[in-house]
Amino acid sequence: METSNILQYIVVLLAAAVVAVPIAKKFELGAVLGYLIAGAVIGPAGLKLLQNPEQIASISELGVVLLLFVIGLELSPQRLWVMRRMVFGVGFAQVVATAALISLLAYLAFDLAGKPAIIIGLGLALSSTAFGLQLLAERKELTSAHGRLAFAVLLFQDLAAIPILAVIPVFGGDQGAAANTVTALQKIGVIALVVVAGRYLLRPVLRVVAGTKIPEVFTATALLVVIGTAWLMEMAHISMALGAFLAGLLLADSEYRHELESQIEPFKGLLLGLFFVSVGMAVDLGLLLREPWLVVGITVGLLAVKAFVLFGVGRLAGGLDFQQSLSFAAVLAAGGEFAFVVFNLAEKAQLLSTREHDFLMLAITLSMALTPPLVMVLAQYLKTQQRKPEREYDHIEGDPPRVIIAGFGRVGQIVARVLRAQKIPYTALENSAEQVDFLRRFGNQIYFGDPSRPELLRAAQADKAEIFVLATDDPEANVRTARIVKRLYPNLKIFARARNRQHAFRLMDLAVDGVIRETLEGSLDMTKQVLMALGQPPEVAAERVARFRKYDEDLLKAQHLVYDDDAAMVQSARDAQRELEQLFEADKEAPKLVATTAPLDVAPKTA
Repeated sequence: METSNILQYIVVLLAAAVVAVPIAKKFELGAVLGYLIAGAVIGPAGLKLLQNPEQIASISELGVVLLLFVIGLELSPQRLWVMRRMVFGVGFAQVVATAALISLLAYLAFDLAGKPAIIIGLGLALSSTAFGLQLLAERKELTSAHGRLAFAVLLFQDLAAIPILAVIPVFGGDQGAAANTVTALQKIGVIALVVVAGRYLLRPVLRVVAGTKIPEVFTATALLVVIGTAWLMEMAHISMALGAFLAGLLLADSEYRHELESQIEPFKGLLLGLFFVSVGMAVDLGLLLREPWLVVGITVGLLAVKAFVLFGVGRLAGGLDFQQSLSFAAVLAAGGEFAFVVFNLAEKAQLLSTREHDFLMLAITLSMALTPPLVMVLAQYLKTQQRKPEREYDHIEGDPPRVIIAGFGRVGQIVARVLRAQKIPYTALENSAEQVDFLRRFGNQIYFGDPSRPELLRAAQADKAEIFVLATDDPEANVRTARIVKRLYPNLKIFARARNRQHAFRLMDLAVDGVIRETLEGSLDMTKQVLMALGQPPEVAAERVARFRKYDEDLLKAQHLVYDDDAAMVQSARDAQRELEQLFEADKEAPKLVATTAPLDVAPKTA
């Protein structure tokens, strides 16, 4: 390819990604769909800016190779052992059940032969790791029950992609038995060579490279490991992805795992995006115009069959409730990036015709395009169904507590641990049933319920408690609860967590006993360490931080009087900054006088 053509390809690809991906993200469609749309627009079926998608296909496949290397790096034996039931139990059940059902439908409804039907079933059983995890992350559902199960199933699917890719050349081979045996032995030998070299050669090499302390050399070494292993596998007619996965797996317990992952991540993201662009370029949108009903039927059938299996697996094997199972099925029902690789390889092995390949590629792309709006519609439906509690509030029993903790997240749990260590009785209230069930396994005395409900406060014996710790992370719920507790139990001391200054002001309006800004202590401790790292003695750094704390507390009280006046707040902030600078400047000019004028008994030795 001429230099001008190479530059044209690079410019068009980058421009398409820069335009399409932000637009797709704005409409909550995800970056993956943005890349697919960009490829379809600039490809032969769109504006025809690039006519030969196969020219970038071989390079773009490195994105999938790097993805599998990173997956291998993350698969430490300890992590797999912890997740073994969800990964190898639920994940295996989903892949096998989906593949069997789709293979049967392909065999009966489309009159396909056995091997092509099996390959189609296996390919469509896989979902998109990049797409699914991105959807969950954007919706902040990665730590939810269905999010954790989706991650485990995607992990198994990534593992399952390796033997699926390896079996396609076997299905498509036409050699005799003896030749097949020799070929199989050669492949086993190459795999064994990679395993032995990875175990005994890679770590010493990485140790030497790391000793040079030259970042670009380590980056080059990381790419050499991945691409070199992939090239060796391709020379032996084995899947490049298998080689990369093995290389990552062999380094999963290495001390360089995190460094390797950070070096590979930018290349993985860029090349994976290029892979999706190339897939979009190869999609034949003309099929949708020529045979719309067949394309729509295949797409809807794929989504329906996978959703049916995923819902059943999530409900029966995953332990999810009805609504969680629906969310789990919606996120993973579409096809995935490994399906593109599987069907491309199957077409080369003549297991699929060009027509069958094009229909499958288009159906997978459309299924991915339909997933974000389906997830959003489902979320709106589930939101209307969740107006009532998922279950009845817990019945609270036991002796009256000295402390009631409302909200049992990060802050509430720390307070509870200290109280429990000192055998101070407390009762914890949490309005997330999932959080309650999870934390009870660790012996926490926690009850499901809304702490702003008067009947729950009565059941918790708030009238006999001494302290009410308000640690909920929702500012609106936090203020509402403080108002109700203050009205019903005026003698109960309230210590409330505040997310920011505005939240603190609203709590101060209610005259709670203590307002604790959640990031203040950590920020001040970090500031002290920064000052010490800059050369200030520990006692000077401590004095500066203490002085700032006192000044900021006074400022908070002063700003509370005008916090609803924007102009006054802005002027107050400017005045405060000048006063603080003058305060520290005075310390620099007369450091020895601090001992006699400051309330602290430690005088700084240097400015």
